[in-house]
Amino acid sequence: MPLAPTVRHAAPSTSSPHCPQHLAFWLLAFFLAAASLLATPAGAQLRLKTGSGAAAAVDTPRVRAELVAQAPEGVQPGQTMWLGLLITHQPEWHTYWKNAGDSGLATELNWQLPAGLTAGEIQWPVPEALRVGPLLNYGYEGQVLLPVPVQVAADFKPPASGMLDLRLHANWLVCRVECIPEEGDFQLQLPVQGSTAGQGQAFTQAWALKPQALSAPAQAKVVPASQPAAEGRTPDERVQLRIEGLPESLQGRTLDFYPESSDTFHHAAELGKDWQQRWDGAAWVAELPLSDMRGDTPAKLPVVLALPPAERAAALEQGQPVAWRAEAPVEGRWTAAAMASVSPALAAALAANQAAAPAASATSLWMALLGGLVGGLILNLMPCVFPVLAIKILGFARHGQDRRAQRLGGLAYTAGVVLSFLALGGLLLALRAAGEQLGWGFQLQSPAIVALLAALFTLLGLNLAGLFEFGSMLPGRWAAAHARHPVADAFLSGVLAVAIASPCTAPFMGASLGFAIDMPALQALTVFAALGLGMALPYLLASFVPAVVRWLPRPGAWMDTFRRAMAFPMFATVVWLVWVLGHQSGIDAATALLALLLAFSALVWTLTLKGRTRAVLATLAVVLAGALLATTAPLITTPAQAEGTGTASAAGERWQPWSAARVAELQAAGKPVFVDYTAAWCVTCQVNKRTTLNHEEVLAAFDKHGVTLLRADWTRRDPAITAALQQLGRSGVPVYVLHAPGKPPVVLSELLSKSEVLGALATL
Repeated sequence: MPLAPTVRHAAPSTSSPHCPQHLAFWLLAFFLAAASLLATPAGAQLRLKTGSGAAAAVDTPRVRAELVAQAPEGVQPGQTMWLGLLITHQPEWHTYWKNAGDSGLATELNWQLPAGLTAGEIQWPVPEALRVGPLLNYGYEGQVLLPVPVQVAADFKPPASGMLDLRLHANWLVCRVECIPEEGDFQLQLPVQGSTAGQGQAFTQAWALKPQALSAPAQAKVVPASQPAAEGRTPDERVQLRIEGLPESLQGRTLDFYPESSDTFHHAAELGKDWQQRWDGAAWVAELPLSDMRGDTPAKLPVVLALPPAERAAALEQGQPVAWRAEAPVEGRWTAAAMASVSPALAAALAANQAAAPAASATSLWMALLGGLVGGLILNLMPCVFPVLAIKILGFARHGQDRRAQRLGGLAYTAGVVLSFLALGGLLLALRAAGEQLGWGFQLQSPAIVALLAALFTLLGLNLAGLFEFGSMLPGRWAAAHARHPVADAFLSGVLAVAIASPCTAPFMGASLGFAIDMPALQALTVFAALGLGMALPYLLASFVPAVVRWLPRPGAWMDTFRRAMAFPMFATVVWLVWVLGHQSGIDAATALLALLLAFSALVWTLTLKGRTRAVLATLAVVLAGALLATTAPLITTPAQAEGTGTASAAGERWQPWSAARVAELQAAGKPVFVDYTAAWCVTCQVNKRTTLNHEEVLAAFDKHGVTLLRADWTRRDPAITAALQQLGRSGVPVYVLHAPGKPPVVLSELLSKSEVLGALATL
């Protein structure tokens, strides 16, 4: 099914096997494009479903999570049994405690248990303090079990099968420098009689690591600020804790402190510098700084004191507790942080922004509409979009002077483009409103969508190269559908063009979409509509302006040559998509996709044959392609394990992996930082990288000014990078930011030039 008429020596008839029968092709393209448009974060983030529904264990490149149980005497009515999630971390990775600290999220467990079983709260083992740059978090490394007591009802009746069906859906955030949200569905079949499934030693250790409740009194007293707070600042108040009832063997020893509330204390405060602890007889006493983001004063402060991690193993071997928990009633009240607690300059800026919001919003909307229109125009120059547009315009030569058909086709194509952008934009806005951290181009963060588009472009290339015509494969009634429905064909052409072009953030478009995502939904959708109108504008103008049609050469054999030449940009796009998949899922996945595309191409070829040969070879090709798909699909769709990304780059490497903590650490040290927000599927990013960022003069300037180079790779979904882009007012890549000490960040243009980078560095 060609995209343009195939011209031999005369205009083909609709019955010719080489006639341009588009409709079946565009129907196939429509379904593939719809899959791309409807791709949700389930395809972009790591969603771990085990087996044919769930299993007892889930493995990811970062952790192994397993549902375990402990009930050695069986599940007895009126008794308590134990379930738990056993998490084994890969080296350097960690998950979080009930209070994650300055960043992170606690693990969540959602149970689906048989009637008569009620799950309690997680009995959190004592965590460790994990410093990441200037931040302090609380979490777990190595292996940890999160035990949960399950109360068995007094009237519990065991199932006839004698087996309990226990199900769990768990969410956890696993971090090293970067953070990756993961989740898993677990299922465990547990015998009612004499039931122990899992690791009994792990439960024993988890119970030993649980903080012991202190019965002796504890006290938290608010200490007023030593001097009045500056205007617009929160008073520098502190809290004095006094905890009694600790074992006598602890007196005189330094203990670790873990607050259970996340918005009270300054977590990263350093012992011996920002706060002190001491012993007043048998009482442990400390005066701790409050967080700048503290909330209202609670009635009680739950806190945990523990031995340092290095001393816990020896205590556990001797059967001694390692942590203690107290709830200290609060005496007095502190001043809750408010918006006024920011710096006076920032407070003034916020007030000015708020006062100017009505006028600024109108200006921003018009600028965003203009940027969207220009960005849409530039999308037509993308290698994967230009052949579609060029061949559609050349199709006017086939219609000759049929002005009505040209205009209807132009309007239908425009409707397909604009409505597709509205649908994609609406989906993005809806998902973000539901709490998903997504940005423009989220479709290509899914390996499955990348592989699907690679198959689509392979089909396009084979068709343009003349390997097959859909008209020769379909029933005559279907083959003639294009002639009966040219408007539908043009509409579906617009849908396809959007599906293949939308992830490429062109110049002027990133800022517009950044504005749009933060606008009210109706205004945001007008920006997406402007983007679609800009993309459809060349074809729309061609359909309404006769001069464009008169400029085209007369129909002839050159059209067939042009059509076949347009196959090569399609195959080039396939090469690019395979490269993108290699970044997402690894070189083995890229090789598997190439093998699938080869089998797919062979299948298409067999369908062009005739008679018994076609039946035999096509059947063999279907079996081969199906077996290959079943074997390689898990490899293709599973993101590859990230390579080492410590805070320091490997020897000889200029670019270090980005993290918000790393940027804050370098800024605190007074060092300039340049951040490249990029993705493998972003064509503009790759052009800028090779023409500007790798230029010898630019690299020499970076070295001269002592700039640390960080790269934020958004090829796979990364909520931290999405949030950072949103703070910069952008929703897609590329984005280039220069952080100079003591100055606001400078965002450079998306089409990066050497002179622009050198000019920005000259201001340091």
